[in-house]
Amino acid sequence: MNDSLGERLRQRIFLRLPGLRQLLNYQRSWLRGDLLAGITVAAYLIPQCMAYGELVGVPPVVGLWTILPAMCVYALFGSSRQLAVGPESTTAVMTAAAISPLLLADGSNYGVLTATLAILVGAVCVIGYLARLGFLANLLSKPILVGYMAGVALLMIAGQLGKISGIPIPGTTVFAQVSTFIQQLDFIHWPTLILAGLVFGFLLSIGHFFPTAPAPLLAVLIGTAAVAIFDLQDRGVAVVGAIPAGLPRFVIPSLSTQLPALLASALGIAIVGYSDNVLTARSFAVRHHDKIDANQELLALGLANLGAGLVQGFPVSSSGSRTAIADTLGSKTQLFSLVAMGVVISVLLWLRPVLSLFPKAALGAIVIFAAFRLIEIPEFMRLYRFRRSEFFLALITTIGVLITDILVGVEIAVGLSVIELLSRLAHPHDAVQGTVPNLPGLHDINDWEGAATIPGLVIYRYDAPLCFANAEDFKSRALRAIELEVTPVEWFVLNTEAIVEIDITAMDMLEELYDELAASGITFAMARVKQDLYAQLKRSSLLPKITEDRIYLTLHTMIDGFKSRR
Repeated sequence: MNDSLGERLRQRIFLRLPGLRQLLNYQRSWLRGDLLAGITVAAYLIPQCMAYGELVGVPPVVGLWTILPAMCVYALFGSSRQLAVGPESTTAVMTAAAISPLLLADGSNYGVLTATLAILVGAVCVIGYLARLGFLANLLSKPILVGYMAGVALLMIAGQLGKISGIPIPGTTVFAQVSTFIQQLDFIHWPTLILAGLVFGFLLSIGHFFPTAPAPLLAVLIGTAAVAIFDLQDRGVAVVGAIPAGLPRFVIPSLSTQLPALLASALGIAIVGYSDNVLTARSFAVRHHDKIDANQELLALGLANLGAGLVQGFPVSSSGSRTAIADTLGSKTQLFSLVAMGVVISVLLWLRPVLSLFPKAALGAIVIFAAFRLIEIPEFMRLYRFRRSEFFLALITTIGVLITDILVGVEIAVGLSVIELLSRLAHPHDAVQGTVPNLPGLHDINDWEGAATIPGLVIYRYDAPLCFANAEDFKSRALRAIELEVTPVEWFVLNTEAIVEIDITAMDMLEELYDELAASGITFAMARVKQDLYAQLKRSSLLPKITEDRIYLTLHTMIDGFKSRR
């Protein structure tokens, strides 16, 4: 009894802490990839998160403080093995835009506002988890995932043009960044570009000839050594630079009088952050034949933001670039996040002078290398061959991410996919079934040469649930099937094998159809009626009209009933 109780408790803990299950079932063979990924991701995220701190408007070290609880929390509560969570450009920009109008004249409330906003974002996500709103992620289909990752990859590449060329690129959109880059080609800093080119070439070569080698980490180390040996910093090659010291303190921010304005911003940031989170997690999960729990991702992201707020940080989400780098290096579990967190703590305490020499050009080349791996041209071609509409959906998602912000691009793609889904629901496949010579069973008469209906009997199959969206379509096509029969129709039988439920609009339509058929002397019957559908029929006024004698469990019993009708 105690063993059973303990096992149930253990399973419930693992359900809420999927990362803990991974760590307790850890395999030694995974360690090398997770260690290399964690160290390299840390080398990339340190300057990146400091930059996001500056973007938000807080001291750069706050960016490093913010990532510590995010990595720790997600490693335990997240359902993705690959996802890297922490400060991210989109949420950083949205945070800055939300906070700026609310500042006091002296800006003394800035840190309080950012921390409060992070806590509110976390609360919104946790409420979404409790309401089990993770199902909304099911609107993100495979074409959306493919197109989204391609768009994010292009955003990543455009965002690194300034780092690899030494050209200041102030634009925030892909087109502005590329345009500025092209216009400023005469001002390229050649030592920076050459270093980035050599690092990128090194990554390609190692990836081709030694695919299991830790190429990005080696590239960073070689780039750092080159800076030290050849005095590249004195030649204008940008490096990470000084890293502030110190660990964060846990502080509960005092809720401000601007809470209503912050709450509206928190809702928007939560939607963007969660969309980015679940899209990136699913995209990488598909590559590794894993699954993610969309509802659990709400909880993990919510707790990560609550943690960020308690260390005086700002809202967090997932990072496509850091996730791609970790995946490239062979990360297997969220241990890589814990390793990266350990490196960040070590840097804050002891290793700041070493990392200060990391060349930004090398880090930019690593991001571009990882981004190219996210653009799945073969997958676009597979979608094109399978169904053109899904290919164009992926393409529109990519373009939408590039020409709008990420959330709007995804919303456009989701809207189009829902429209396509509704169009298929409103006008699904149907079939009139009959017999085929030398082939047992009943089949669509349009699919087989020599197929014919049973004289006097129309067996009509409609391959979708009946609802308000297709009620009139069903009725007109059913009547058309009767009109096309050469022999006078005595029975019309609805094969409901694909109809698992029905709404009141469709039920009323069936009653209208019954009355029209009865007026023409045609018997209405139903076959292959499932229990759920039968329960709905019992709550309607249609069943007494049809009578239970004309409700058949199988097509064969229905045919027997038709043959014995006289």
